This record gives sequence, C-alpha cells and structure tokens, in this order.
Amino acid sequence: MLSTNNWPQFLLPRCISSVTLLAPLLILSIPALAEDDVVEFLNGSKLNGTVVDIKPAEKQFDLESKIGQQTIRKTYQFSDVHAVTLKGKRHVLTPMPAGAADSGSAPTTNLPVKRSEAEVKKLIAAAAAPPDWLKSTVGNYPAQLDRSWPLKADGPWNNQKNVGQFFWDVVNPNPARWRAGIKLVHEIMATHEKQPALLDRDRRTLGRMYFELMQDYARAAYWLEQSSASARDDLGIKLAECYYRLGSRDMAVQYLTQPILPPSAIKLLAELGEMDNALRLARVYEGGNQEGMAMTLAADALRIAGRNDEAIEFYEKVIASDKHRNEEYRKRFASRAQESIESIRLADRAVPAKVADGSYQESSTGYNGPLSVEVVVSAGKMTSLKVVSHQEKQFYSALDDTPQQILREQSVNGIDGFSGATITSAAIVNATAKALAKGAR
Repeated sequence: MLSTNNWPQFLLPRCISSVTLLAPLLILSIPALAEDDVVEFLNGSKLNGTVVDIKPAEKQFDLESKIGQQTIRKTYQFSDVHAVTLKGKRHVLTPMPAGAADSGSAPTTNLPVKRSEAEVKKLIAAAAAPPDWLKSTVGNYPAQLDRSWPLKADGPWNNQKNVGQFFWDVVNPNPARWRAGIKLVHEIMATHEKQPALLDRDRRTLGRMYFELMQDYARAAYWLEQSSASARDDLGIKLAECYYRLGSRDMAVQYLTQPILPPSAIKLLAELGEMDNALRLARVYEGGNQEGMAMTLAADALRIAGRNDEAIEFYEKVIASDKHRNEEYRKRFASRAQESIESIRLADRAVPAKVADGSYQESSTGYNGPLSVEVVVSAGKMTSLKVVSHQEKQFYSALDDTPQQILREQSVNGIDGFSGATITSAAIVNATAKALAKGAR
C-alpha cells in the first residue's frame, strides 16, 4: 500500500474540491530549494538529483540528474520509490518488500517487487492512458520533417527529413528531447489508423521508447502487446522483461517458452535464473553470423553470476570469432571482451576497502568510443561515481542506472547491464574497475 503519511502536506493527493493557492506555489518553488535530493528505489538503487515537479494527484514526481554534461529529467511513480530525501528530510513513500528492513539503507537486491499476474495485467491496462506529461510537452522537431513516416526512407541519410533517422541522431542521444520524441510518435500514430503496417511500426516504436528511454515498463508492455512483437524478435524479449520488471517472473518465463528465441533472450533468461537455458541458447548461435553477440551476452551473464572462469572462456570466444556484422563490429566486440577480461582479473584490487581515499578517473571502450568515469573513495567506500565524458548515442538509461548499481553494491561484480545498452554498461563497469585498481593499496 502506498504510504505518504510522512510527506509534507503539499505533496499529498488533493482530495477536496477547494484547492488553495499555496500548494502550487510550494511545488513551483522546489527547483530553487532542492539542491541535493536523493531518491531510493524499491529495487535498492539510489539516485541523486533535484526534484523539479511533484504531481500529488497523479502520485508522480520529476527528478533531474546530471550525467557528464547532460541533464536527464525523468518521471517516477510514488509506487516505485521507497523514500525521497527532499531538502534534507527523508520521507518514506512505499514500504520495502517483506524481509527488507527500512533502515535508511538499500537492500542488496535488484529484483522487482513481486506482483500477481492479475496485478501486472491491471498495471498494463491502466497504461493505455497517456502519461500526464504528454499533453504539456512541446513538440521539438524540424519543420521539414516528413511526418508521413514511410516504412522505408527515400534518398540519402537526412535526419532533418526522415523520422527514424531523426530519432536515431537527434532524439535518442538527447534526454531533453525524449518526451517530445514520444509525443511525436503519438501524433504520427493518430494519422495511421487505416494503415496497418505503419500503425504496427508506430506501436513497436512507442513500446521501445517507453522501455529504453523512460523505463516505463507498464506503457512499454501495453504498446508492445498491441503490436506484432513476439518472442522471436528483440522487442518481444523486451515485452517479457517488462513482465519481469513489473513483478511477474512467471509471465516472463512463460512468454519465453518458445522453440526459437533471438540472442537478446540470453541476458533475460540468465537474469530470470534460467542460466542453463541461457547458455544453451548461446550455443545455438555458435558458428553463425550472430556468434559474437551471443557469446558476449553469455559471457556477461556468467560474469554477473560470479562464474568468472567460464565468463573469460566465452569472452575469449568473442575475441577469436570472425562472425560479426562487419569489421567495425568485430573490433568493437573484441575490444569490449578484452577489457572485460582485464576487469575480471582486476577484481581482487578493485575493492573499495583496499583503495586509498581519493578521486580516480579511468576510461574504457563504449559503443562509439572512449567512456570515462570518475570514482570517489572515502573511508573504504565509493561515495560517488560519475560518467564524466562519453561519445555514446544510444545509451538510453545506462549512464545513470549502471553507476547506481555499482554504488549500491559497492562493487564492480554482479552488475547487470541495462537492456539495449549493454556495451555502454560494460564500459562503465570496466572503467570503474580500472579506476579503483589505480588506487589499490
């Protein structure tokens, strides 16, 4: 049950018809007052930033956090948050699941809150309604953009004309544009009601964007269920992950009970505790043109599980493989595998308790180039971890999710890469391991 008894009065849902002017004024004043707010999620992670808008009636709030030179603004549901420290005062929103003590510290688990299948379906059905921020979001796209958005773009690459290319080059790399990008898809979709192929593409796009950009798993699931997504493609695997993130492992496992699954299912199967099936699927792709991807995902899964010797064997298969999309991909995956092996071998030194107090920077290979982190160690603990520079474009939420996990676990071991941006996540883990090892005493 949602608990807001400890919140300031102006944060509570307003259930009376006469609303004073004081509440909105207090809400509007928050950006100037909240300099270092902290959000504690039910999955155990924490995020520092500034609460910039609280919507009591919708039981939501917005938080701005800075990643490198970029500011990311995201909406969070009260029901997904354990506590918020606002202006120095901690307010418990939702009790931790049974067995997790509310001591002000996060549990060492990344598992979602458990819900029944009926509860998950109810959440997904409710997500048919657009998010409250959609109506007020201002469109931000070129006047010459072809909003008819044909399935196949004509002519050379032009991100000012072609919608898909606009998303890839302009929207995805810029968190400030994510909401406007989603609104654009909703607007375009409304014009495609009598064009089934385009309508299906629009729904698949919304599902992907709500999943990757907003981590709004209920809305992602809603739109993916309305589309042609299936367990045979990557978006279908995202749908299964939505079920899991919303609280039903059984729904996810059942959805994945198919004779043919794409390589992206390897990661999710392992996370669901189906490691044998994950490795069995990886071996299906061994020797084929997706070998590099499959072996990488299997290696990552083994590394997260602490089976480092086996993980190194699979990373070595990636390095030796010539089954990649092209030479650029071969170099990218081989470099990532080599750095992951080095990171595993640094594990004994990359322990905060063994690191001298100080600030350390290191870099690793991301999807588009070097990614650098800065980690601060004090009294044997990591007190801060930031991505200070990167060249990633399709990073989604990896830039804040992965550092949160590392700080929560106080370790570079067992860190689960963010779906859709696993290369970026791995780069953060590997760079952090190297940075900690530099300061090892």
